[in-house]
Amino acid sequence: MLTVSGLQQYYGASHTLRDLSLEVTQGRVLCLLGRNGVGKTTFLKALMGLVPARAGSITLGGEALEGLGTEARVRRGFGYVPQGRMIFPDLTVRENLTLALAGQGRRKPAIPERIFEFFPVLHDMAERRGGDLSGGQQQQLAIGRALVLEPRVLFLDEPCEGIQPNIVQLIGKVLRALRDEGMAILLVEQKLPFARAVGDAFAIMDRGEIVADGAIPDLSDALVNEYLTV
Repeated sequence: MLTVSGLQQYYGASHTLRDLSLEVTQGRVLCLLGRNGVGKTTFLKALMGLVPARAGSITLGGEALEGLGTEARVRRGFGYVPQGRMIFPDLTVRENLTLALAGQGRRKPAIPERIFEFFPVLHDMAERRGGDLSGGQQQQLAIGRALVLEPRVLFLDEPCEGIQPNIVQLIGKVLRALRDEGMAILLVEQKLPFARAVGDAFAIMDRGEIVADGAIPDLSDALVNEYLTV
């Protein structure tokens, strides 16, 4: 589905992504793990075209995407849930959801009903301002906004950060349902229990490189102690 090969990225003289390669498979959840500051968020931004890559290739279903802007990548099938949610606080829930559709040139944007099936609170609070929602409700809105365009690949940057346990469980249920429907998911996550509960495979980053990968059952205590504990 999504193949990244030899991705290189710099901030000035700082080499932030070093020859980074991985593959996100259809119908699978790949958990990207690592301590703070190793480049996980930068990697997602590079995939989305939000920061420039110096070298490397990004292909989706065999189509090369490097050189395309963010909007073009979204049209090809990328969905992105950024860290910090980044909803529009002065717009209603409905406006937040329809804005993504309108931005893709749809004249009469209709929110897919499945968004409200996944997150009923968004239906109940459709006319409430995004800024008036709780943190957990805002996270549901951020995920719903990414899903309205029915992406082929979904990127999530720490969706459980600061979220109450019942919403974490709901997010896990939604991600498993999307995976079972065939979506490819790349999940950046710090909470190991959540990663183990929803993930099929893992890749660990350290200093901008992939230093270990494998199936989730192979995420050993030794790897956790070496690369993930603070």
